[in-house]
Amino acid sequence: MVMLSSVTSLPLRLLPINSISIGSVRCCLLQGIKHCSRIQLLSTTTTITTTISHFPDEAVTLTKRTQRILQGVKNGDRSALAQSITLVESTNKDKFLQGQALLSAIVKEQGPQKTIRVGISGPPGVGKSTFIEALGMHLVEHGHRVAVLTIDPSSSVSGGSILGDKTRMQLLSRHPNAYIRPSPSGCTLGGVARSTCDSIVLCEQAKYNVVLVETVGVGQSEIAVAGMTDIFLLLANPAGGDELQGIKRGVMELVDLVVVNKADGDLKHAAARAAAEYVSALKLLRRKFHKWNAKVHCVSSVKKTGMKETWDTVEKYIETVGDDALLAFRGEQYKKWMWRHIGDQLLSRFQDHAHKHMQLKRIEDSVKNGILTPGMAAESLLSAYFKD
Repeated sequence: MVMLSSVTSLPLRLLPINSISIGSVRCCLLQGIKHCSRIQLLSTTTTITTTISHFPDEAVTLTKRTQRILQGVKNGDRSALAQSITLVESTNKDKFLQGQALLSAIVKEQGPQKTIRVGISGPPGVGKSTFIEALGMHLVEHGHRVAVLTIDPSSSVSGGSILGDKTRMQLLSRHPNAYIRPSPSGCTLGGVARSTCDSIVLCEQAKYNVVLVETVGVGQSEIAVAGMTDIFLLLANPAGGDELQGIKRGVMELVDLVVVNKADGDLKHAAARAAAEYVSALKLLRRKFHKWNAKVHCVSSVKKTGMKETWDTVEKYIETVGDDALLAFRGEQYKKWMWRHIGDQLLSRFQDHAHKHMQLKRIEDSVKNGILTPGMAAESLLSAYFKD
């Protein structure tokens, strides 16, 4: 029988690309933990008492170094914040658990912080970094402390990332009330990194009251940021027609605010036309909150115009939706991210178990030679895993 405590994280070791479908295995594992009779998420008082002792904040003792990092985060120190995010991003088991224990400890001590989380996405070349710097400078100049989490795509070949967003925000990165953290997306889909949700909370605990999260780009899957922020902002080019058709309906349904960038010079009228097209398109979509109709603005990030109006709209959104609805919204987000963590960690544990205890190489060879289908191979491995 597998207890809740067994879903602590292990380093992620991917199976070979030409082997069994990782997506199939992940899906089956999640189905297993939710429905398999061999796995029970027990809810009795005795079991909860036993299991809770295995949670990171109870089982892991903070090292002296982690304690110093924790104190630094509480004091708003940027260097300590960077080190804490490195811990929660780590694929090393011990470091990851230290990060989770630090996160749990600081949230227990300080409680939830009143902040605004803004997710920002848009097609490549739309000027996301320029816009974020302009908006961020407007915010810090008006007394806010701003954290920017940027996600860079990782190479599917080498696994590396350029992480160049910080160099494109030179003014904001030098401001004492701003913090910029680029992170690689790794093998995580959705336009964000695996630990982005934890990084947001750490930034808030370090006294940053506005957190801006920039995704790798817009597409069918780059919408995970909408599941971890209060408001989802789509940055658009000053073009209609094909540009509007290129942004998937799934993205548009999650949008709370559309900002048409580059509304200056010869493109000013084109931006106005594009804004009108977005207004028309948004009328056809279902609202995320019944109190709020998605708004559309035109801005120029280069000339830094429209930033005040954009932030006024963000604050109006927070006021209109209301604290109770946003609190419930965040609660649902945390629940979804719990299951995402479970999926990642189960897959990691399964891979580790498969390499050590199963005839994985033989089954992979059978798949490559067409003797077994990927789905049947995955089912065979999973059956053996749950039986063990």
